[in-house]
Amino acid sequence: MLWELQQSDFRVTLQSAAAIVEEKMKKLLLASVATLALGVATLPAFAGMAEATTWINSEFQPSTFTKDEQAKEMQWFVDAAKPYQGMEINVVSEGLPTHVYESNVLAKAFTEITGIKVNHQIIGEGDLVQSLQTQMQTGRNIYDAYVNDTDLIGLHTRAGLTVNLTDWMAGEGKDVTNPGLDINDFIGISFATGPNGKIWQLPDQQFPNLYWFRKDWFDRPDLKAQFKEKYGYDLGVPVNWSAYEDIADFFTNDVKNIDGVRVYGHMDYGKRSPDLGWRFTDAWLSMAGEGDKGLPNGRPVDEWGIRLPMGSCNPVGASVTRGGGANSPAAIYSVRKWDEWLRKYAPPGAASLDFYQSLPSLTKGNVAQQIFWYTAFTADMVKPRSEGNNTVDENGKPLWRMAPSPHGPYWEEGMKLGYQDAGSWTLLKSTPVERRKAAWLYAQFVTSKTVDVRKSQVGLTFIRESTVNDISFTERAPKLGGLIEFFRSPERKLWTPTGINVPDYPKLAQLWWQNIGDVTSGAFSPEEAMNRLASQMDQNMARMEAADKAVNAYGGCGPRLNPEKSAEYWYAQPGSPKPKLANEKPQGETIAYEDLIARWKE
Repeated sequence: MLWELQQSDFRVTLQSAAAIVEEKMKKLLLASVATLALGVATLPAFAGMAEATTWINSEFQPSTFTKDEQAKEMQWFVDAAKPYQGMEINVVSEGLPTHVYESNVLAKAFTEITGIKVNHQIIGEGDLVQSLQTQMQTGRNIYDAYVNDTDLIGLHTRAGLTVNLTDWMAGEGKDVTNPGLDINDFIGISFATGPNGKIWQLPDQQFPNLYWFRKDWFDRPDLKAQFKEKYGYDLGVPVNWSAYEDIADFFTNDVKNIDGVRVYGHMDYGKRSPDLGWRFTDAWLSMAGEGDKGLPNGRPVDEWGIRLPMGSCNPVGASVTRGGGANSPAAIYSVRKWDEWLRKYAPPGAASLDFYQSLPSLTKGNVAQQIFWYTAFTADMVKPRSEGNNTVDENGKPLWRMAPSPHGPYWEEGMKLGYQDAGSWTLLKSTPVERRKAAWLYAQFVTSKTVDVRKSQVGLTFIRESTVNDISFTERAPKLGGLIEFFRSPERKLWTPTGINVPDYPKLAQLWWQNIGDVTSGAFSPEEAMNRLASQMDQNMARMEAADKAVNAYGGCGPRLNPEKSAEYWYAQPGSPKPKLANEKPQGETIAYEDLIARWKE
C-alpha cells in the first residue's frame, strides 16, 4: 500500500531496481550452482580449531588478544556455527579497502573455520542502497546482511523493517551472539543507536572527512614569508573558510610551481553522479554553519537542513518557509563556495571526477590542500614512492598531514564540525531467521577482537577503542599523518554521521546529486538549485507523511510538515535558519599544526 501513495515514476524506478537486482542475484545463483556441479569441495572438508589455529598464526596478527584468547574466541565461533555448516550466505558492502580485505581474506577464513560459505560481494554504494531499499520495499531477500552506513538510522528506527539488534542479541539471536563482542568497545556505537536507546546496526568501519595539507610546503620559510606579506597572517592550518580560500588562491596563483611541478591550492570533485550527493549530505552545509548546535546532529535543524523539533520524532520541513535550512543563506553559501573553489583553484578536469577518482589523485603530489578529504583513503596516501605516491619521502613518511576541518562564517561553537562515516552491519526482518543468524555470525567475526587490529592495519578505518590504542598503532602513527592522533582524541566526537532528522535517506539522498549536478553544469545557480532541492525534499516528505498517516509506514514518526510562513518569520527565531551575513568573508585565521596536535593529545 505504501507504494500506491508514491508517484508513478517512483514505482517505475523501484520496479527497474528490483529487476536489476533480481538479474544480479540470478547470475550469482547460477554461478553457485555451477560451482556445486564441480563438487561440494567449495566448502572446506574440515572446519574447526585446526583451521582457526592456522589463521591465528598466519594472518590474525597483531591482535589485542593473546593467541590463547584468540583461540577461545574462535572456539566459540566454531561451536556456534555448527547448526549452519554447509549453508551459503550472501552479504554486501561498498568497495573500500577494508571491505575488499574482508571479501578476499576474512570471508575465506570464516568459511574455513566455520563451514559456512560466504559470498561477500563488493558493489558501489549507490547500488548497495538501491538493493537495500528494494529488499525493504518488496520483502524479497536479496542479501542476508548489508554493511550500510548509519546515515540511514532515521529510516531504520522508523520503518519497522530492520532488526533491532539490542532485542535480537537478547532474544532470537542470543545463541549466535558472541559473549566477547564487547559492544562498549565500539567507538561509533552511539551512531547506530536510536532515540529509544536500542542498537540497530553494528559498526564495521569508520572514517571521518578531515582537512588534508602538504606540511612540507607549508613549512617552507620562503612560502611562509611570502604568504604573510600578502595576507598579514601566518601560513598554517586554516581555522575558517576565509583562510582556506586565501591559501587556495596563494598556491594556485602566486606559488604556481614547486620543484618544476604545476601546483594547485585546492582539490575536489564535481561529476554528476550519486556520490556528488554524499559530498554535500556528509555535513558540508554544517561545516559552513547551516544548522543548529547539538551533537551528534543539530537540533532542531540538522546538516541536511531538515527541522526536527525537540522532543518529537516527526520532521516538519526542509525549506526555510517551513523552518528548515536547506535553502538558507548558509546552505546557498556552502554550495557557491564549493562551485567557485572547484573552478578557480582545483587542477583541470577535477569537476569531471567522481568520489572514487578524485581522492586517490592526491598522490600525484600537485595539490597543496583539500578541505574535504575522507581518511578512508589514507591507505593509498601512505603507499611508497615506488608505487607512484609523490606525497611521501624516500623513507615512506608522509609529507602531508590531516587536521580538523575549517568552518564557514555561519558556524558557531557547539555545532558539529564534520562528518564521520560508520558503515555498519544491518539485518533486515525479511531475511529468513536461519540465514540471518549465519550472517550475524559473519558480521561478528569480521569485527571481532581476534581480527580487528589486523583488519585495521590494512584498511585504517577504526571501529574499536582497544584497536585504536593498540601498541602497533602507536608505533605506526608517525607514518599515518595524524590519523591515530585524531582517533585517540576526544575531539573525534565533533565528526558525526547523518542522524535521525532524515526520515528516509534513500528517498531524499537522490535529490541532492541531481540538483547539485545542475550547478556543476551551469544550468542552475546555487540559489536556484538549493531552492529546488528544498522544495523537492518537502514534496517527498509530504508523500511520506501521507503514507505514515495511511498505513503507519514510518511507525507514526514520519514527517508532519509545518504550514509555510515567511522566511523573515523564521530568520527572526533563534538558531537555524539564519539570515544572510553582511560579511561572509571575515579575516582569515590559521593555527600551527603542532598546536593542534597538542590539543588532540590533551
